[in-house]
Amino acid sequence: MGKVIESTLVSLDGVIGEPMVWANQYFDEEAVAASLAQLRVSDAMLMGRHTYELFAAAWPSATGDYAEAMNAITKYVFSGTLAEATWPNTTIVGGDVPTAVRELKQHGHGDLVLYGHGPLGQALLDHGLLDELRLWIHPLFVGHGNRLLRPDASARLRLVGTQPRANGVVVVTYEPAR
Repeated sequence: MGKVIESTLVSLDGVIGEPMVWANQYFDEEAVAASLAQLRVSDAMLMGRHTYELFAAAWPSATGDYAEAMNAITKYVFSGTLAEATWPNTTIVGGDVPTAVRELKQHGHGDLVLYGHGPLGQALLDHGLLDELRLWIHPLFVGHGNRLLRPDASARLRLVGTQPRANGVVVVTYEPAR
């Protein structure tokens, strides 16, 4: 059984929304290699509807090793409103998120990766299903957009690693303090 790993790009002022606007200049060869390595040891990718819609619009037409891995990996979209998934290897999961993720964890051998900390990430954290939280802290202030910290969201975390990158990004890895 693998881990559920969330990997989230965040600015110094806590913005996680629309990273394709502010984080692209930092997604260098080192970041691509680390992200590709994670995809290759993962059984599947978990995402909510919003992330699915962004990724399904961008990745099918992209090229390169990372794009191939993104398109090939099994994807589970947790949504009660999405009627159809057009991105190959995608399954829509409705209903009870914690039960579905527990089943995926029990039946797989590799990790389950999640990009971004939206309602799905918070639900997994709240139910004790998130095993690792990797925050890619970017050296800039964005000033507006969806934030990592949401009202009434709370969790106790334990630092398990830091990795500074040459481009100024620091990847900080936490595990939930159980």
